[in-house]
Amino acid sequence: MKRTLIYTAVCSVATAYLVCAGYASAKNDNNQVANIDNSGQFPPTSQLVKQTFKLHIPKNGNALSELIIDVPSLLAVSNDIDISDDQGQNIRINISIKGRRIIIDFPKPVTSSTTKLQINLNKVKQPRIASTSTYHLSIKVVGSDVEIPLGEASFPTFE
Repeated sequence: MKRTLIYTAVCSVATAYLVCAGYASAKNDNNQVANIDNSGQFPPTSQLVKQTFKLHIPKNGNALSELIIDVPSLLAVSNDIDISDDQGQNIRINISIKGRRIIIDFPKPVTSSTTKLQINLNKVKQPRIASTSTYHLSIKVVGSDVEIPLGEASFPTFE
């Protein structure tokens, strides 16, 4: 009986997570600039959530030195952020917050030997009633101070 309840609970949570995962769109996909693959939120129906998105690193692109995340005005994002590579290894980062902007600096630039980064925004506080929350993302590459827009990562807000 307990085993069935646990199995049902795990399946329900997994299904809710998969169904409620938002999608991200990228402005560029020319194998020169990184782009956003997808996004998700867990738990899908809470005020305090973990929001995750994946960043695809192109084979022909320059190494990344910074990731810039513009946070939607209705959200409160903590500096509890972790980033892992396609092998699941945590990547060392430095985080600074300037107003509604999170700047993630990579002390060791991210090269094309890493194909994907998973960015986890832990402890995001969202309002109970609001529309979809959309983050605007951009990067800086090694040797340049120019911000390159990547696109958006959107997450639905639930009551």
